[in-house]
Parts: sequence; structure tokens; C-alpha cells
Amino acid sequence: MRFVGLRLLLAAAIAALPVPALAQAYQCRVPARVTVPTVRPDGPVRKVPITGFTLALSWSPEFCKLRGRQGDMQCDGRNGHFGLIVHGLWPEGRGTWPQWCPTPRRLSPAEARRNLCMMPSTRLQANEWAKHGACMVPAPESYFRITRILFEGLRLPDLDRLSKEPDLTAGMLRNRFAAANPGWPADAVGIRLNARGWLQELRLCYDRRYMPARCDRRRLGPADGTQVRIWRGL
Repeated sequence: MRFVGLRLLLAAAIAALPVPALAQAYQCRVPARVTVPTVRPDGPVRKVPITGFTLALSWSPEFCKLRGRQGDMQCDGRNGHFGLIVHGLWPEGRGTWPQWCPTPRRLSPAEARRNLCMMPSTRLQANEWAKHGACMVPAPESYFRITRILFEGLRLPDLDRLSKEPDLTAGMLRNRFAAANPGWPADAVGIRLNARGWLQELRLCYDRRYMPARCDRRRLGPADGTQVRIWRGL
């Protein structure tokens, strides 16, 4: 997909998104200086036609529960506390996905710093650009601009409040997200749980026009009746 065409599709999709709302009252303080590590591929180059996208939102309290305060921005508490953060925007293919498309472009510290409240790890940002973004657009600035527009256009459900609901299920969580985002179908909300049933991620499914689309089985995750637990950790 050429970048000009992608921008036109994104612009049309953004017009249909809900007005953004501050659903997470967490804090974020951006460091004055950051560094961007070098990342190395963890798999083969795979170039396939893009059929849609996934916006993966990681639930930060669960991510940090097992890692503790390891000195990184997301978990150490010195630069704020986080709720749902962007894990990545992933292009999808038919039965597989593109990855590690060769590019000479690297993520700059200035661009990484701009995105830290959305994706509070420069290593994660560098990895997501190199593994996924380079298969979508020619520059990291474009990849993160698209990601920010999609993320900031969402109304995020109050997961702290939902965590206190008795007998919370995957279907209830999907329906709460859909209710907060009018026009969003519940089956476009994928869920990832860990082996103990705690929420790890929401995986929002889009078509090639960046409009919500039904998730396939791989991305949808547990059935609607599956019990879900949400770690608050704050």
C-alpha cells in the first residue's frame, strides 16, 4: 500500500472515530533525554499484502506485576503510572502477517520521546517500528503518527472500575468497550489473558481503511463466557 493512499484511508477513518475522552487518569512525565537501543530481528523477513491492522493495548499493571520496579519508565513509578498503553500497531496479512521489512530508517530519540506517554519504552518503540511499522510506511514518524491518531481517538473503558465487578467475563469487557465507542462492534475487540485468567491486552481489529472489523479467531481470544480478572496494581 503506498503511503499517499494510506493517508487518505486514515483520514476517512478518523472522521468516523468517536471524540476522544480521558478515560485513564494516570500520570506521565517524559524524561528530558532518552536513548534508543538497536534492535535485532527475532524472525525472518516476511513481505505479504496488508489485509488489515491490529492495535494492541497492553494493561500496564499486569505487565509490571511480575517484572517489579526494574528501572524502566513503564514500571519504576518515577515517571508516572500507566493503564492501557500501546504495545504496537500491527499490519495483518491473509493467514500470516508482514514483518521485519528492510529499511534504512531508525527511530530518533526526539520521535521516541514524543511517544513515551503512549508507549513508555524506547526499546519497545524501536522494536515495533522495525518489526511492524517498516512494512506499512517509509518513516517511523508516519508509523507513530498513525498509531497516536488511532489511540487518541478511542474512549477507553475504566478498567479499574471493571476490575471490581463480580463475575466479569470477556463478553462483558467487549461490550463495555463497544458501549464506550459507539459503532464499534464487540467482535472487533480481541482479548488476551494469561494462563491464570488475568487481562494482558486488548487487541483491536481494523480493516485496511482503519475501520473496526471483526477479529479472526487468532486475535479474538477467549470466548465471551470466559471469566476475566483485572489486576489494578495501583
